[in-house]
Amino acid sequence: MLEAYPHNTLARILLWSFAALAMAFLMLPTLVVVPLSFSASNLLEFPPNAYSLRWYENFFGSATWMAALRTSLILGTLTALIAVPFALLACISMNRLGGKTATTIQSILLTPSITPGILLAIGLFFVLAAQRLVGTLFGVLVGHVVLAVPVACIVLLPALARFDWNQVQAARSLGANWARAIGGIIVPQLQLSLLSATLMAFLTSLDESVISIFISSGRNSTMPKLMFLSLRDQIDPTIAAISTLWTAIVVVVVLIVTLRQKS
Repeated sequence: MLEAYPHNTLARILLWSFAALAMAFLMLPTLVVVPLSFSASNLLEFPPNAYSLRWYENFFGSATWMAALRTSLILGTLTALIAVPFALLACISMNRLGGKTATTIQSILLTPSITPGILLAIGLFFVLAAQRLVGTLFGVLVGHVVLAVPVACIVLLPALARFDWNQVQAARSLGANWARAIGGIIVPQLQLSLLSATLMAFLTSLDESVISIFISSGRNSTMPKLMFLSLRDQIDPTIAAISTLWTAIVVVVVLIVTLRQKS
C-alpha cells in the first residue's frame, strides 16, 4: 500500500500513523497486564504502587496451576497434531471433488467456527457425557480438535487452490499411491501453510475456555478454565502473572514459526 504513494510524503505519514494507532489499540490492553503482574498489592491496581515477584512465585509454586499449564500445553500439541492432518486430507478431498459436494463438505467443516461457543459446548457435553468422557483428557481433546479443524482448513484451502496438481497426476501415473504423493509432493511444497495451520490450531486450543469449562475437570482442567474460575470467585493478581506468561508463550511460538518461514 505504501508503494502506491512513493512521492506523497503526507500520505505515507498518515498511513504510518494509522498503522501505529491500530497496533497501539490492539496491543495496549495486553501490555497493561505486564506491570500488573509485578504489583505487590493484593488487588489488581494500575499503576502499581509497589513491585514484587510474589505472584510469579505463587504461580510456579502452585501444584494446581502447574497441572493446568501442563494440561494446556499437552492439549495444544495433540490438537495441532490431529487437526492439521485431518484438515489437510479434507482440503485435498474438497479440492479434488469440487462443485456442490466440496461446498457441502466445506460448510460442514466450518460450522463449528460460526456456531456460538456456548451451544457447541452444550452439544459436546451431552455427546461426551453419554460416552462417559466428560472430565477426561480425551474428551477435552475432542472438543479442541472440533474447534481447530475449521481454523486449519481456512489456512490450507487457499494454499491447495494454488497448488499445481499436475505434479500429483504425474506421480500417480508413475505408480505412486495417494499416501506417497501426499507425503512426497504435497506436504513438502506446503510446508509454510502447514506450519501456519499448526500454529493456529495450537493457539486455538491454548486459548479455548468455553468448551473446557463444560468438559474439563479436576487434574484435566485447562489454564483458561482456571483463570476464568479464579476471576469469578476472587480477584487474584496471580491472573496477571499468568496472562503475562501466556502472552510470552504465544509470542515465542509465533517468532519461532516466523523465523522458520524465513529460513
